[in-house]
Amino acid sequence: MGSARFPEGFLWGAATASYQIEGAHQEDGKGESVWDRFSHTPGKIANNDTGDVACDHYHRFREDVALMKELGLKAYRFSISWPRIQPAGIGAANTKGVEFYSNLVDSLLEAGIEPMPTLFHWDLPQALEDNGGWANPATADAFADYAEIMFKALGGRVKKWMTLNEPGVFVHMGHGSGEHAPGHRDFDICLKAGYTAIRAHGLAARRFRQVIPDGKIGIAYSFSAQHPIDDSPEAALDVKKGNAFYHRWFIDPVMRQEYPDLMLAEVGSRMPPLTADDKSALTDSLDYMGVNYYFRSICPYQPGRGLLNKDGRVEGSEYTDMGWEVYPRGLYELLTWLHSDYGAPEMYITENGAAYPDKPDADGYVDDQDRLAYLKAHFLSARDAISEGVRLKGYLVWSLLDNFEWAYGYAKRFGIVRVDYNTQKRIPKASARWYSRVIRENAVDAG
Repeated sequence: MGSARFPEGFLWGAATASYQIEGAHQEDGKGESVWDRFSHTPGKIANNDTGDVACDHYHRFREDVALMKELGLKAYRFSISWPRIQPAGIGAANTKGVEFYSNLVDSLLEAGIEPMPTLFHWDLPQALEDNGGWANPATADAFADYAEIMFKALGGRVKKWMTLNEPGVFVHMGHGSGEHAPGHRDFDICLKAGYTAIRAHGLAARRFRQVIPDGKIGIAYSFSAQHPIDDSPEAALDVKKGNAFYHRWFIDPVMRQEYPDLMLAEVGSRMPPLTADDKSALTDSLDYMGVNYYFRSICPYQPGRGLLNKDGRVEGSEYTDMGWEVYPRGLYELLTWLHSDYGAPEMYITENGAAYPDKPDADGYVDDQDRLAYLKAHFLSARDAISEGVRLKGYLVWSLLDNFEWAYGYAKRFGIVRVDYNTQKRIPKASARWYSRVIRENAVDAG
């Protein structure tokens, strides 16, 4: 069948997140994050694992950058730990924290790899949480101050930024279901947190335009391909409501300066309104959409539970070690929907990957053909969307390294590179070697 080629200049890379890989949780002036507190609370994380050491990336980042260069990555998406920059979430910058990310950026650029930082990947400073966290609108102002510190520190070298990672997940699962930090189970807190997160993006984007006028800023949104649980009209309406709460809630205010109608019909005055200043800050605040996609969700409408809530399994479907259905067509469905519904925005796949029960050989090598097949099918689905005019500019695989997988601790492995947590040795898996060839050829074997 030949090869499916990608557009010239397509940006292939990989992604990670600060709390999941950095470790060094109390070093060089770093403050406590909500995930530090949550993971140290007995019973919250599988096996009571923590991110105290994780992949020790804080001390091994040069080794990791060398590995990225060896694999041929063109871009690297990482997140910045807010409490590493501002231990209490406000005030002067921690010099050591800024220095770490500055050195990481320099190493990436020397290796010919484009840095793509995300300002917030869930590790809110605990001091801000103690003052109301994301349910307190003042957290948005603090976020803008933090963002400006980083824009000024790195903006001369870094041009593609993201403000938030998966607001739909950290809002729902951290404040509605309580499965993630900070562990709230209150839908009204969830609504307030969602408002503040949206406001934070707008305020940070306003600072971005002032500091890095030649840069581009986006949000990494989380999506599932939402399908009805049956053929009934009620199920079809549930999908529309679910789409409003899990997707449109965080896109429409940014793209259209309004909340989705179906959501407002459900929650009414319980939702903090967007002010005139909010709308002004949000207008033209998004240069590109980051698309995080893993699975199809076949579920009834349950606000506050988050995208990871699924009901039932589909006979004949394959499932990953997370219990997520492998549904590559869903990526095509999402990309073409976003393209048509939101006026053909520029997009990047900012996360896509799969956890499987890896079985290393005596040398630690993992022949992960299941993960390889997963990635290949999703690459081809993305290529189908590009062929229909979708403005997809790059693809960042999740994840470069096996890492701390939130509530699952170290029990799940998403990496294309195996990490031996006892020795911290990195061993590229079969999927990494295959991906390296895809990047080199800018094409995927369609056979």
